[in-house]
Amino acid sequence: MTSPLTTPTSDGRWTPRLWGTLLVLCAAMFLDALDVSMVGVALPSIGADLGLSTSALQWIVSGYILGYGGLLLLGGRAADLLGRRQVFLVALGVFALASLLGGLVDSGPLLIASRFIKGLSAAFTAPAGLSIITTTFPEGTLRNRALAIYTTCGATGYSMGLVFSGLLTEASWRLTMLLPAPIALIALLVGLKLLPRTERERGQGGYDVPGAVLGTASMLLLVFTVVEAPEVGWGSARTVLSFAAVAILLAAFVAVERRSPSPLIRLGVLRSGPQVRAQLGALTFVGSYIGFQFLVTLYMQQLLGWSALHTALAFLPAGALVALSATKVGAVIDRFGTARLMVLGFALMVTGYVLFLRIDLDPVYAAVILPTMLLVGSGFALTFPSLNVQATNGVDEHEQGMVSGLLNTSVQVGGAIFLAVVTAVVTANAPERGDASPQAVLDSYRPGLLVVTLIALAGLLITLTGLRTRRERPSVVVATSTPKETERVAVRD
Repeated sequence: MTSPLTTPTSDGRWTPRLWGTLLVLCAAMFLDALDVSMVGVALPSIGADLGLSTSALQWIVSGYILGYGGLLLLGGRAADLLGRRQVFLVALGVFALASLLGGLVDSGPLLIASRFIKGLSAAFTAPAGLSIITTTFPEGTLRNRALAIYTTCGATGYSMGLVFSGLLTEASWRLTMLLPAPIALIALLVGLKLLPRTERERGQGGYDVPGAVLGTASMLLLVFTVVEAPEVGWGSARTVLSFAAVAILLAAFVAVERRSPSPLIRLGVLRSGPQVRAQLGALTFVGSYIGFQFLVTLYMQQLLGWSALHTALAFLPAGALVALSATKVGAVIDRFGTARLMVLGFALMVTGYVLFLRIDLDPVYAAVILPTMLLVGSGFALTFPSLNVQATNGVDEHEQGMVSGLLNTSVQVGGAIFLAVVTAVVTANAPERGDASPQAVLDSYRPGLLVVTLIALAGLLITLTGLRTRRERPSVVVATSTPKETERVAVRD
């Protein structure tokens, strides 16, 4: 249920309050992405100042991923059950406090703890924010435009985070931790005035406590295992047993969800082909991009000797292209549909990754790196908004938080899993210390870049299955939350 003050006017124009609502939600999305990208560049300074080992520095990044990826399913369902506005604002307040704490601590364990708390709060703001958009803007042109602006804010935040971190770290790494705090506080104060009030879901089944425990435990253990596997070994007893435990927890979770009257995830939504393609598309899309960004950063800084700021500026064309397309992508989705744009976006990214395989120790930026960034940026601008639109179309309002949490889980788990895979491939091909010439190091990166390309290619093949002939009328099949019937919702797939 949304406030009439935040619904579009009869002719489809957005009121100032509606714009304000969207900007508050975009600010949270921007901060999530900004926080992830800023920390990576600041790690060397943090380690030197706090005396942290390399393994401890890893957990400054992994702690955030663990909290974020592990609790997204719970965060999405909590938004539906407890009220989207309430969950979003409380979590945003926690994010601001954790940002302040992270900039003031003087020990590694406290910094890691603050990062975990920030990830935890983002696990609640992300699905709550997305579901506020999908329940405030009616399905179709208005929602497509809103989602396009919302998702591109995330890409812009990630790109700007690289630039900000390069500038702020020159003064102090603490500024990179503190910067999100005032932005989150302003967004919180504005959100208290503008965000629409929503009713809590009044399902007769109550709360799915066993499902929440099993779902959260399985996701936490999965992310933890994937993050730790490159360090302890993929074939080690610890890793194998952890994956086995994840499988057992997930099997128990599915069994509980099938019997629960008020499930954390209603498994019927996965009977929809477009929904499955959106989730798998998000998994491969983010997984390939995060792996690519990781390898390109190593290549530019370790082999080419570029500074953090120089590296960030090299990525800037991709981010700028995404930002400039924010208000246009919604109209493109209306005209061509999500399925075609997802295929085109993945094709552009695969082409960019293949082009980057030509890199050498003396690259011409305009001939290799810039075209790759423009192709990847174009693919990002088309694919990410389309994934969000397709995942939320045809879903009942009271389940928007659940689907939003599921989509964000695919994003985070995909990034964690495929980054670990790419890292393992590069490590396996790393030269011996005595033969660690620049060319040998570059050669060890190529298999990782090939894996990134194959991940994106898998996403392209998945999305290709969603194409229909022009004579067919596309539709999304969504299983309803009552009886065992299905409802056909005519939307552009």
